[in-house]
Amino acid sequence: MSKEFEIAREFEVDATPEEVWAAITTGTGGYLWPMDPPEPKVGGTGPFGSTVTAWDPPHRYTNRVADVEGIAEQTMNQLDYTIEPRDEGRRAWVRYVHSGIFVDDWDNQYDGAARHTDFYLHTLREYLVHFAPRPAAFATFDGPEASRSADALAVVGRALGVGEDVTAGTRVTVHGPDDFVAVVDFRNPYFIGLRTDRGMTRVFGRNHWGHPVGISLHDFTPGTDIKECESAWQGWLNGVFDQP
Repeated sequence: MSKEFEIAREFEVDATPEEVWAAITTGTGGYLWPMDPPEPKVGGTGPFGSTVTAWDPPHRYTNRVADVEGIAEQTMNQLDYTIEPRDEGRRAWVRYVHSGIFVDDWDNQYDGAARHTDFYLHTLREYLVHFAPRPAAFATFDGPEASRSADALAVVGRALGVGEDVTAGTRVTVHGPDDFVAVVDFRNPYFIGLRTDRGMTRVFGRNHWGHPVGISLHDFTPGTDIKECESAWQGWLNGVFDQP
């Protein structure tokens, strides 16, 4: 049964309104995934076939699409950003509103979208504070079918050395394809965020919503072979679930 939804969030960040604007319009690979930038005008083309319905740099940007391509569970989708200066423009206040219509499995879809919103906006703030405006080499991939299990993210967390007892802000040695030291910038039962000087690793516990665990890599080191990194991480993730 079709039903409207709205997910609204507000936050302040140690970045200028112009830096926030650049991130949400042209720098999405740094915190989300790479997208073609919107056509800079009302009525212009936005991501996923959307239409730009508000364009006021660096204060307001909205895009809207009637039928979301590739997502059978959703029809109308709208993303709305409002940005205001704080501390004489040295910082920014941001209001983000994601709204639309889910046509199937409403409670599950809403829960997943709301929790992903919190993680993506956290990653946006991490990008703005630690990496912007550096361009990102980006990769994303899913685990095997076994990573749909109820405890899949917990299994991945333990394999990484970032168990459920590890809290955000902790510095740990991560046991991925190669061992490396990282700050755990986000940790709850649904997501794991790891940050190093060179980039961010995001682990998505999509098993909670019936999907495989996913990993995204945002690497800001010039010349990074992201395909090699992706291959190494994919092999590692598959191997976690190959264990008896």
